[in-house]
Amino acid sequence: MRKKLEDKLYAKYPDIFRQKDLTPKDTCMCWGITCGDGWYDIIDRLCSIIKERVRYVNSQKSKDKQTYLVPYTKVNLKCEAAQVKQKYGGLRFYVDGGDDFIFGAIRHAELMSHITCEECGLPGKPEGRWISTLCENCRSNRFKKQGEKNEVDYKKGKR
Repeated sequence: MRKKLEDKLYAKYPDIFRQKDLTPKDTCMCWGITCGDGWYDIIDRLCSIIKERVRYVNSQKSKDKQTYLVPYTKVNLKCEAAQVKQKYGGLRFYVDGGDDFIFGAIRHAELMSHITCEECGLPGKPEGRWISTLCENCRSNRFKKQGEKNEVDYKKGKR
């Protein structure tokens, strides 16, 4: 994803992308969001859902059996992105924390990525030897670029 779009997500959801400045020893978020720009809207909507879910849950007072001895205590739900990438033609959004509602939203976003072009955001489908979800136009453009690169490499004697 272009740096400009990444930074926009980081600024809009600082609590979710808190790990972006940590070292590779601590998190995979240090490498940024490693997918195409076409999935920006999917990631933006997912982060919005996560942000609202965390806000809602943390504003409620717990009345469940686990906190029976300390009734009406505040719940402290956290959810931070640990890695955001493309794998096998789909979005992977790994988190530290969360709850079943958030995991369901993540799964939905991952499924949406399998029908959305990773480059432009139009409808697409997963195909290819190195599986990627692209629309027909982006797929043909990618093959043209790869063909030109292979031709240049061949003329230079690289195989």
